[in-house]
Amino acid sequence: MFNIEEELKKIPHRPGVYLMHEGDLILYVGKARDLHNRVRQYFPTPKGRSPWIYQMVERIEYFEYIVTDTEMEALILENNLIKKHKPPYNTLLKDDKQYPYLKVTMQEAYPRVIKTRKISRDKARYFGPYTNVGAVNQTLELMEKLWPLKTCNRNLPKDIGKERPCLNYYIGKCCGPCTGKVTPEEYRQLVDQALTLLSGRHNEVINNLKAKMLDASSKLEFEKAARYRDQIESVQFLSQSQKIENAGSDQDRDVIGIAQKGEGEKNSDSALVQVFFMRGGKLIGREHFMMESAGSVDPGVIIGYFIQQFYGGTAFIPKEIDVQKLPPDADLLEEFLSSKLGSKVQISKPVRGDRAKLVGLAVSNAQIQMKQFGERLEAEEKRTKGAMQQLADLLGFDEYPLNRIEAYDISNTFGSLSVGSMVVFEDGKPKNSDYRKFRIKTVVGSDDYASMREVLTRRFTHALTEIRQMAKEGKDPSFGSFTKLPDLVLMDGGRGQVNIAEDVLSQVGLDIPVAGMVKDDRHNTRGLYYHNKEIDFGKNRAAFLLITRIQDEAHRFAITYHRSLRAKEQVRSMLESIPNIGPARRKALLTAFASIDAIKKAELADLEAVDGMNKRSAESVYNFFRQEKALDAEGVAGAEGAEGESTPADGDVAELR
Repeated sequence: MFNIEEELKKIPHRPGVYLMHEGDLILYVGKARDLHNRVRQYFPTPKGRSPWIYQMVERIEYFEYIVTDTEMEALILENNLIKKHKPPYNTLLKDDKQYPYLKVTMQEAYPRVIKTRKISRDKARYFGPYTNVGAVNQTLELMEKLWPLKTCNRNLPKDIGKERPCLNYYIGKCCGPCTGKVTPEEYRQLVDQALTLLSGRHNEVINNLKAKMLDASSKLEFEKAARYRDQIESVQFLSQSQKIENAGSDQDRDVIGIAQKGEGEKNSDSALVQVFFMRGGKLIGREHFMMESAGSVDPGVIIGYFIQQFYGGTAFIPKEIDVQKLPPDADLLEEFLSSKLGSKVQISKPVRGDRAKLVGLAVSNAQIQMKQFGERLEAEEKRTKGAMQQLADLLGFDEYPLNRIEAYDISNTFGSLSVGSMVVFEDGKPKNSDYRKFRIKTVVGSDDYASMREVLTRRFTHALTEIRQMAKEGKDPSFGSFTKLPDLVLMDGGRGQVNIAEDVLSQVGLDIPVAGMVKDDRHNTRGLYYHNKEIDFGKNRAAFLLITRIQDEAHRFAITYHRSLRAKEQVRSMLESIPNIGPARRKALLTAFASIDAIKKAELADLEAVDGMNKRSAESVYNFFRQEKALDAEGVAGAEGAEGESTPADGDVAELR
C-alpha cells in the first residue's frame, strides 16, 4: 500500500521530474529544482491554489519521481514525458503542427533550395516557418523563374559529365551545373541573389530586375524586357503580404500573446496563444494555438509551457521571443533554447516602443480569435470527445477507457488485388500517421472473411512481437510504430466480421472489445453489433455521426489503396509491352513523368533526357505510343465508316414511310 506521508519523507533534495498517478493514469508531470520541497507542496493542498489543483490532488493515489543531475535535464525530461503521456492536468499544446521551411543547402558545392519540415544541425540556411504552404510553393516558383538552381540529388562536382542533363535543363528550369559549363563561383552568385529574396530584401531584387529590364529595352530586346517586367510584378506581389516592417529589430523574432476565458464561461479550460513570426524585421505569418487545462493558469505559466512544448521539437528557434508576460522560469527556458539553437536566445517582455505595440497587437488578435473560435471549439468538443463519451456510454464502458478506436475494411474487384485498411481515431479525431494498409497475401478469390482474418492476424501478431522485442531491449513499447493497441475494434460488417475479429484476438491472447458497424439497405450506417445484439444509437447523435465518419473513412482508405494498385498494374502492364524497356527504365520513366498520359505526350527529346534512356530506347517508347494512337484512330474511322454505310438504308426506310 502506498503511504503518501511516508513516501514524502524519502524524496531527495535533488532536481528531477515527478509524476502524479491515479492508477495507471498519469494525472500530471512536473519538474523541480528540489523534488523534496516541490512535491510536498501538494500535500495537503495549500489554500489559495486554483480549483484544478484541488481536483487533481483529490485523485492522486501515488506519485513517482526521476532524479536528474541538473534542472536543464529535468526540463527536457518533463517535456518528453508530457508529449508522451499527455496528462489531463498539464497545460498542453493541442495544435502540435510542423510548419514548412525553405532550406538552402549551403554545405554543398552547388546549393539547392528545397522545402522541408525538419530542422537539422547542418550548415544549411533555413527560412520560415511559413504558416501557408501556398506561400512556400509560390516562393519556389518565383525563384525558379529568376534563378534556375538545381533541384536534383546528384553529387557535384564529383558526378559532372557522368550522365546527361535532366529534363529541367532542357526546358530552362536548371542552369545545368552537371554539364560542367557553370563554375561554382558563377553558381554561387545565383544562390546569393536567391538568399537576398529569402531574407526579405525585396527592394534589392526589384531594383536589380528593373536595371536589367531597362538595359534589355534599350537594346530593343522587348521580349526579354517583358519577362523582367513580369518577374518584377511577381516579386512585388510576394512582398505585399509582409506589411509590418522594421518593428524594432531585423533579427528573427517571434511575438507571443495569449487570451483566456473567465471561469464559468464556455471553454474556460482553454487558452489561445497567438504567435507573430517576424523574419528580417518583417511579419511573414501568424498562427494561433490552443492550450488545454489553461483557463485559470497564470499567463506567464501558460507562455512558459507553450515555449517549452512548441520549440522543444524540431521547430525553428528565433534569436528573440517577445512575450506579454515573462514565464517564471524564463532563464531556464533561455538556456534550453540557446542550447538547441547553438547561440544566445533571449525571451523579453518589452514595455515601450514598437516591440511593445506588436505584443499588444498579438494579444488583441488572440482575444479576437478566442471570441471567433469559442463556439467552434465547443462544437468540435461535442463532435469528438463528446461523441467518444456517448459511444462509451452506449457500449457500457463504465470503467474501461475509450480513447483509441481502430476500424477495418476490405476492398477488391471480383477477388483480384484484395486489400485491407486500418484507420485510427483518437479522442474522436482521425490519426492519419497510424493508418495502415495491407495487401492480401494468402487468400485467393473474393473471401472477405478470410481476408479480414489475415489482416487482423498480421496486425496484432506484429504488434505483440514488437512489444516483446522492445521489452527485451529495455525500450518503452509506447514509442513503437505499431505497438499501441486500441480500446475498441470496429469492423465494417455485422455478426460474421465481429466473430472473425474476436476469434483472432482470442488466439493471440488479447482482450479487446469488438463491435460491427451495421448498414441499412441503402448502405448507410444504421447501428452497432455488440455482444450478440444490435445497438440503436437513439438520441446519441454525436456517437452516430462519429461511427459514420469512421466507417466512411475505413472504406475510403481501402478503396483509395485498391485503386492505386489497379492503376499501377495497368501502367506496369502497358510499359512491359514496350521493347527495350526493362524494370530500371520503367521506373525512371514513371519518376520523370509521373503518369502514363505524360509519357504518351512526351516528345522524343524529353524521353532521351530521362536518366538511363538512350536514343534507341527513347524511340521505342515514342513509336509505341504513336502506333497505339494510330490504331485507335483507325478503329474510330472504321466505326464511323460502318455507321455511314447504314445511313442510306435509314434514308430509304424513311422515304418508304
